[in-house]
Amino acid sequence: MDFHANHALGLRQRARLVELIEDGSSLRAAAAALGVAPATAHRWWHRFRGASPGEQRSLAWARDRSSRPRRSPRRLTEAEEAPILRARTETNLGPGPLAGLVRRARSTVWKVLRRHGLSRRPRGERQSYRRYEWSRPGALLHMDVKRLARFEAPGHRTEGRSEGYRRSRGAGWSYLHCVVDDHSRLAYVELHSRDSEDTNLATLRRALRWFAEQGLSPPAAVMTDGAMVYRRSQRFRALVASIGARHIIMPPYTPRWNGKVERFIQTLQNEWAYAHRYPSSSARARSLGSFLRCYYNRRRPHSSLRDRPPISRVPNVCGQDS
Repeated sequence: MDFHANHALGLRQRARLVELIEDGSSLRAAAAALGVAPATAHRWWHRFRGASPGEQRSLAWARDRSSRPRRSPRRLTEAEEAPILRARTETNLGPGPLAGLVRRARSTVWKVLRRHGLSRRPRGERQSYRRYEWSRPGALLHMDVKRLARFEAPGHRTEGRSEGYRRSRGAGWSYLHCVVDDHSRLAYVELHSRDSEDTNLATLRRALRWFAEQGLSPPAAVMTDGAMVYRRSQRFRALVASIGARHIIMPPYTPRWNGKVERFIQTLQNEWAYAHRYPSSSARARSLGSFLRCYYNRRRPHSSLRDRPPISRVPNVCGQDS
């Protein structure tokens, strides 16, 4: 059975304590024989005397009771829990991001989710990994591309596979070109209709200009996967070399090297691309800028940043210290 962390006696010792008292020993003498305080002997003897004969025989009286209080006056009411549960249902976010949305402490949000059976299941054992983080904002930039399907009307993801939903056959694809700063997690994203050398070069140029405007210093390295547009492009290598940086290509089948931008792409999918019912992919594209500018970079709490937004790690935002 489970005992409290600071328990002094096991089941047999508690039963022996009561036997000594029942045989005529004083509370102080019985406590000294078992090496506990007289108050401990008093508590277990009175718990034995208040138990039924069946509980006395089965030692149920000697088992630890829950430390949970009988009443919690500071517990949220149903009306106060409703916004948390609604936000969880609509966004599927964890306690950290939800805390920033509903303006509650992370621990409070977690307790509400757990109380209603909405907390996430524990993960299985992860592959071995080693966390790393470059020491200054802007030193390392992660770059990657994610393909999203375009649509002319809401599809089965939001409408279900009923007879009423329209299939957007031949609508094509959109490509999210993402650049994420390793230290601050500040993100720059462009949405293009293709994934080519030209679009990757243009995105990186504009991303470097944007990061400089935010107060980040020039990068020392740019990390990408081994895609042809990065690995075989002389113009891409020349652009990286022109800013005094080196190009880091992660080994095959090791996405955790570029894990910060991979995780950012997952966040984009869960909290932007698939979080709402958009009438079309064009409407979804129009909302990307406000999601990044008004929420992700400046308001969304990150657990890796102690629940602070990415912009909080940029020391010279918009030249404020110049």
